[in-house]
Amino acid sequence: MNWFGKKKPVKLPEVQTAVRDRSDGFPVQLYSYALFERVRRTVPIVDAAVSKIVRLIGTFRVECGDAHLQKELDAFLREVPVGLTGQSVYCFIDSYLDSLLVYGNAVGEIVLDRQGRRIAGLWNGKVTDVGVRAGKHPLERQYVLRTEDGFAVLPHPERILFTALRPPEGGVYGVSLLQGLPVFADVLLKIYDCVGQNFERAGNVRYAVSYKPSADPGEMAYAGERAQAIAKEWSEGMQAAKRGEIRDFVSVGDVSIRVIGAEGSMPATEIPVRQILEQLIAKLSIPPFLLGLNWSSTERMSAQQADILTSELEYYRRLLEPVICRIAGAFLRLRGVYSPVQVKWDSINLQDEVELAKAELYRAQAAALGIPPAVAGGKGTLSP
Repeated sequence: MNWFGKKKPVKLPEVQTAVRDRSDGFPVQLYSYALFERVRRTVPIVDAAVSKIVRLIGTFRVECGDAHLQKELDAFLREVPVGLTGQSVYCFIDSYLDSLLVYGNAVGEIVLDRQGRRIAGLWNGKVTDVGVRAGKHPLERQYVLRTEDGFAVLPHPERILFTALRPPEGGVYGVSLLQGLPVFADVLLKIYDCVGQNFERAGNVRYAVSYKPSADPGEMAYAGERAQAIAKEWSEGMQAAKRGEIRDFVSVGDVSIRVIGAEGSMPATEIPVRQILEQLIAKLSIPPFLLGLNWSSTERMSAQQADILTSELEYYRRLLEPVICRIAGAFLRLRGVYSPVQVKWDSINLQDEVELAKAELYRAQAAALGIPPAVAGGKGTLSP
């Protein structure tokens, strides 16, 4: 209440459902990050799947509204330094997408020169060293950097590039593509470790030579000397075999030779390994034939798997477009020009272009016949 008996207006928050972050802003799943790194290093099929997604994302071209600056923009995107050894925005996007897939988050920085007049390069940051939290405004981001003394707020958040992969409702950090795979990866590595140990024991053939003397007292009296002679000759014969010499083993008496462990059989691992690989591939959304797995599949099934992969790649492209536009827009603004930019992606493969051309043909034929678009919609629903 004020002096005139009126209630003071209550200032409502801009976003009432936003969670106010009181922490230092660093992700709590740092242990999970270490697990994801371990899975990628130890399971080759996971590393191959992530690398193929990065390569299959394709290249792009950034177009601006000013035709005079288009050549300069193309040269900048092609020659901009990335870190200490990289060059071009394509190198930066590859590392950026790799971090996004493995950790669920990716962070980068637009590095300016000392005068702040031009872009000196791009830098791929480590998601374990940079945290994100809400600022004074719920939609304002603050970036904090991990230091020896704790953390420090970065003074220029407009230069930071950050992307989260499928963050949960109300969350800041994304979910890794490898989420849920460490359990299956541990089981798979245990199976491979057991297979290796079994081959070390049973694969490296070892022999047991047994000498049984008869009931003759004379033969039993010299049983020790005969056993030593048999052992000596057998050892020399095995050493000669390593040198490529073939020797026959001749003995007197009841001598038996058997392979140690021949009675046991190697446990079958094909079914459990395939079941685990199916779980891994289902999570990574990569067709098995792209990873060198010769699993039986029909031509139509392979086409459906390729369509699913195409949709996944389109989703990753939508996440990368704002980052590319920010880099290109920063370059143009530092040149004193404000011009909208647009990212033009190359086609993923020729098969997609053929399917799109067929779909356009079918729609044109449907329009000529007077068929409603709802009936003729979709690829290949009508035959020519």
